[in-house]
Amino acid sequence: MMVSALIERELAESLPIRNGVFVAVVGPSGAGKDTVIGYAKQRFAGETRLEFVRRVITRPSDSASEDHDTLADAAFAEAEADGAFSLCWDAHGLRYGLPADVDWAVANGHVAVANVSRAVIPALRERYANLAVVEITATPEILAERLAARGRESRGEVLARLARSASVKLTGPDVTSIDNSGDRQVAGERFAEVLRKAMAFSDLSDMI
Repeated sequence: MMVSALIERELAESLPIRNGVFVAVVGPSGAGKDTVIGYAKQRFAGETRLEFVRRVITRPSDSASEDHDTLADAAFAEAEADGAFSLCWDAHGLRYGLPADVDWAVANGHVAVANVSRAVIPALRERYANLAVVEITATPEILAERLAARGRESRGEVLARLARSASVKLTGPDVTSIDNSGDRQVAGERFAEVLRKAMAFSDLSDMI
């Protein structure tokens, strides 16, 4: 999907965007957000109402991280200035962006699913009328074990990440918390149920 600059401006002028649902997947590093999202992709393969958003990140792709599009810092800044993203944020020394066609998907009654930072939840609540926040969690021991296995950070950096995560609390009727400390299928099925409800809500919106 590609969205013209004209359509993008029209969407921006009619915020919050309605009809569909934006599902924001959040949680600390190591909680297994990409694993749960990957489970849902397989579970709902061929489901046209679901849009699993491919993020743009200023980090090269590798086998240990999610499959994403990569832009250098300068190219990312240029794309942002050109209106290529519906939402951008900075985290861990990197820049992240969601493609502008996410707005088109939600405006047309689809359910958009994206891994985002908890810091952008207020902006998402302003941008999308129908927001579902899914917080993926795990025990501190599991988080530490998974982060250490990545080998991308020192022990001190891992501990700092865990401390930051513990200090952030999400509240609100639109927040669902899923513990992903154990069997991937258990967490995956709970997430799948959230997506089923989001699709049902979108179907009702189309009838109004």
